[in-house]
Order: sequence, then structure tokens, then C-alpha cells
Amino acid sequence: MRQTLSAKHGLLALGLLGLSGVTQAHTLGLPHMDFASGFGHPLGGLDHVLAMVAVGLWATQLSGRALWLVPLTFVLTMAVGGSLGFLGIPLPMVETGIAGSVLILGALVALASRLPLVASMALVGLFAIFHGYAHGAEMAIEPSALWYGLGLMLATAALHGVGIGVGLTAQHGVSARLLRFGGAAIAAGGALLLVG
Repeated sequence: MRQTLSAKHGLLALGLLGLSGVTQAHTLGLPHMDFASGFGHPLGGLDHVLAMVAVGLWATQLSGRALWLVPLTFVLTMAVGGSLGFLGIPLPMVETGIAGSVLILGALVALASRLPLVASMALVGLFAIFHGYAHGAEMAIEPSALWYGLGLMLATAALHGVGIGVGLTAQHGVSARLLRFGGAAIAAGGALLLVG
């Protein structure tokens, strides 16, 4: 009973996050020069938090090898996107891609969609390019940019871990339905980002 209540509270908090005022973490031109700022940066933008938690939630719904391959794909591909942004290689519609990722990932959780593993990895990889690009484009050309990138990747993995933790505690019965409601709330946050 206690686990069910804690899962319900966690899912309720996740739902409220999705419906709250959406902020974006992109402040172009702000230099990031150390591990701590890299770790803290994705935590400061609701768009990134929702997308990264949704990846973990969806990975638990997919289960099996997807539980670790889908989040790992996101983190590694985000590093590629970060490199593109850092190098100044143009990528169109970055903010739209980020907002769209929140909407689509939330919808996938809400619908408990079960795509094949390779398709799931490809989809989160595509979204990760946009998220990584936004962070990489904001990095200053500093010797410590690598430390910033490592902090960013660790924070991303931690947010995936939060989603996985919530997802694993809410796999059956009422909790599973609440998890899907949380996905709908995340999708609503993505919709707000797209129109905002």
C-alpha cells in the first residue's frame, strides 16, 4: 500500500510539472565553463526535464533491453548534437524539435506505445540531437567545455533514472494508469511549448 501511495504522489508531481508554466533553458551566449554548470543546466529548463524523464518512463514501458538502450541512445546521441552546436554547424528548428520531443515522448508514454527497439532508439536519438544541439550552441570555447559536457550528460542520465524509477514503481493497476496520465501531462507541456 505504501509503494502505491508513493508512486501516486510521484506521478501526481510529474503531472503537475507537465501542466505548469513551461520555461526553456536556452540563454544563448551564456558561457558554461565547468562540470557543475553543465550538470545544472538541463535541470533549469522544464522542456529538457520533461523530455528526459519521459524517455525513462517510456523505456520502462518498453521494458527488456529498451530499459537501458533507449536512455543510453539519448545520452550518446545528445553528445553528438552538442558537438554540432558547439562547432556552429547549422541545424534548423531546434526549439521546435525540442518542444516536439516533449509532446511526442509524452504521447508515447500516455499511449503506452510499444515501438520496435530499433525504431525507439532512432526516435529518441533524433530528439536527443535537438536537445544536445541547444546545449552545445551555448557553450563557451573554453578548455573546460569537456567538463561541462560530462556534467550535462550525467544530469541527463540522472533524469532518465528518475523516469525509470517512477516507471518501475508504477507498472501495474492504478499506478500504470497514473503513469499514462503523467505522459498526457508531459504531452500537454509539449503542446504549450509549441504554441508558446
